[in-house]
Amino acid sequence: MSEDAADIWLFSYGTLRQKNVQLATFGRELEGREDALVGFARSMIAITDPDVVATSGETHHPIVARTGNPADEVDGTVFRITAAELAAADSYEVSDYRRIAVRLKSGNEAFVYVRAADA
Repeated sequence: MSEDAADIWLFSYGTLRQKNVQLATFGRELEGREDALVGFARSMIAITDPDVVATSGETHHPIVARTGNPADEVDGTVFRITAAELAAADSYEVSDYRRIAVRLKSGNEAFVYVRAADA
């Protein structure tokens, strides 16, 4: 499989779903499908990185933390991306976030950015 093959799944519940953020981060608009992250809860966090705020247009971004409660779900979108795009997403996310692998409600395995303190 070539280096630029889109064979990585990334789940987003926040700003990576915005067209302007996708264009700035990946150079293209991503196509995705609805899914959910089970056993996590969503809250908001203040973003102080001026480049990230300029890209998203928002000073507060959603963040998720593991609750372990299967009744807790966070809705979002899962995107198929390349390894280079995953590296770009890593660069976009501030240090409050950590990327982990999860199994989504659909059964699909994907990466997601969660609260770093809980990862």
